[in-house]
Amino acid sequence: MTETNFDVIIMGGGPGGYVAAIRASQLGMKVALVEANHLGGICLNWGCIPTKALLRSSEINHLLNHASDFGFTIKEHSFDIKKVVERSRGVAKQLSGGIGHLLKKNKVTVFDGFAKLEGKGKLSVTKDKKKLADLTGKHIIIATGARARVIPGMEPDGKQIWTYKEAMVPTEMPKSILVVGSGAIGIEFASFYCNMGAEVTVIEMMDRVMPVEDVEISNFAQKQFEKQGMTIITGAKTSKIDKSAKNVTVHVEKGGKTEKITVDKVIMAVGIVANTENIGLENVKGVKLDRGHIVTDGYMKTGEAGVYAIGDVCGAPWLAHKASHEGVICVEKIAGQKDVHPIVKTNIPGCTYCMPQVASVGLTEAAAKEAGHKLKVGRFPFMGNGKAIALGEPEGMVKTIWDEKTGELLGAHMVGAEVTEMIQGYVVGKTAELVEADYMHTIFPHPTLSEMMHESVLDAYGKVIHF
Repeated sequence: MTETNFDVIIMGGGPGGYVAAIRASQLGMKVALVEANHLGGICLNWGCIPTKALLRSSEINHLLNHASDFGFTIKEHSFDIKKVVERSRGVAKQLSGGIGHLLKKNKVTVFDGFAKLEGKGKLSVTKDKKKLADLTGKHIIIATGARARVIPGMEPDGKQIWTYKEAMVPTEMPKSILVVGSGAIGIEFASFYCNMGAEVTVIEMMDRVMPVEDVEISNFAQKQFEKQGMTIITGAKTSKIDKSAKNVTVHVEKGGKTEKITVDKVIMAVGIVANTENIGLENVKGVKLDRGHIVTDGYMKTGEAGVYAIGDVCGAPWLAHKASHEGVICVEKIAGQKDVHPIVKTNIPGCTYCMPQVASVGLTEAAAKEAGHKLKVGRFPFMGNGKAIALGEPEGMVKTIWDEKTGELLGAHMVGAEVTEMIQGYVVGKTAELVEADYMHTIFPHPTLSEMMHESVLDAYGKVIHF
């Protein structure tokens, strides 16, 4: 007979939920995890991982198209979009199976169904409208994630108007595509389809692409996207979409004028909505919502004793690594660990895997000034780095922002090849509260892209060597 009483029950098996489950088990708790769809959640199955597999294919296609730059002659090449998609889905399937193995290894009881709060310490599990179990637990962690936001009148139909799910599994390559929204999801799909040969248009309501990034970085990235052939329209919005048998016409409003753009497909990437409906929040009166997200404190507690929330369901930034870290903080606090610290959101890195890549941590230059800091700002271009030139990737920049008085690293912002791997050097520095001297005295290996991290610090203090 399956156990129904637990120390911790987790609603959702995404990157927040499954990590919380494993850590709770490591700390000696009896743990249940309820997941209705796929272990690993959206990130592993329909987000972070499979999109990176797609983007890898598009990077290879880009290199093949520029093979002559590296001394190769390739008369012609082609790709099979079905095989590209199959590889992406295979990667996701492999990792999802791995999560199941980890949960079993850590003795986490997994329930395949939908979880609903039924009162203090009570939760029901249903599947296909049939109740599978009634569970009780001292602590319940809500990790139900989020879903794509839908604009009324422009609802995805799975055929001509896509969400990220349809965009990830095309049955044939569209010749033209319009992406609404230039956040991480939108710009990654724009980059994928552009480098696979489609004509790509991006519509962004704000005055620049990737509006959460530092202005200098997003402007640099936009120029690179346009060089690759993307059409980017900022300060605009879609007001209407007309569908015909063969294509889609999008009405784009900008500056009081309306332009009609006809394409094969439209990808809607206009944000996400927390999954708080139908999970029984009405049965736990202390849980409060703010703009659709569950309100928590620094240790992920809600206003209801014994109920917690982690990941996308409790707000920005909507990142898998943020969810995982919150899961660890939450269960370690429940276990009474003494060295648990609340999450510091300015220490959470953001990465976008377009071409060129974009990565950042901390405050933008504008935000740092607004916060009252007197700044020292350093910049170093990829064109001044030997490894970048040797790779054939000379377009990019590393920008660092420092407090002039204390030497504190306030923010780091990068655009260029492999910056998503480099950003962690600054994340460690922010977490450890390193100052500019620590970076200056660090010996960076040569030749590497990471040398630009060093040079950017030196530039902020008038000591740059190679530019």
